[in-house]
Amino acid sequence: MIKSTLYLKAQNLILQDAIQRDLATARRSTLLVTLWHERYLTRSQLIARVGIRLGKNCFGISAWEDTFYRDMHVVKQAFQAAGFLLSYSRNKLQPGYYLQGQPALSPELRQVLHSSAAEVDQRQVDIYHQLSPADRFRQGCSISDTARQVVTYRIRQENPNLSVEEANRIALQRAYRP
Repeated sequence: MIKSTLYLKAQNLILQDAIQRDLATARRSTLLVTLWHERYLTRSQLIARVGIRLGKNCFGISAWEDTFYRDMHVVKQAFQAAGFLLSYSRNKLQPGYYLQGQPALSPELRQVLHSSAAEVDQRQVDIYHQLSPADRFRQGCSISDTARQVVTYRIRQENPNLSVEEANRIALQRAYRP
């Protein structure tokens, strides 16, 4: 068991290196992780999620549909090799790609959402509902900015020679790459 765990760690390290060096591997890895955690995502939703992590035109500008379908073919094979069947629902109420026999959200994501919801104080929810949409948006942006600033600060502590801009870029990469 120890040898197989070490092997998986070594294999994961090589995969992470390939993801950083090769855009096709990065797209496919991001699609795989996204579809593992969420179901019933359409092509445009998947492209948007991958684009957030890897950049707007990560599927290309001209032949992006072909690129997407080639990537999905490989992702489908990867799921099949692991014993899962990736299918597409054409149901108007719930369209999109899904893993047959799996719940709409992965157990890990469901647990994260459940834990987060359990920590919310009802008084906070009531106050939040009284805010205007613009104030809610500003509050969300402020929270994201603060989190990024904390990560940037920690990166600069670890690497004092980095400029604030470089540390900020690294923080953004960490947040939006798989």
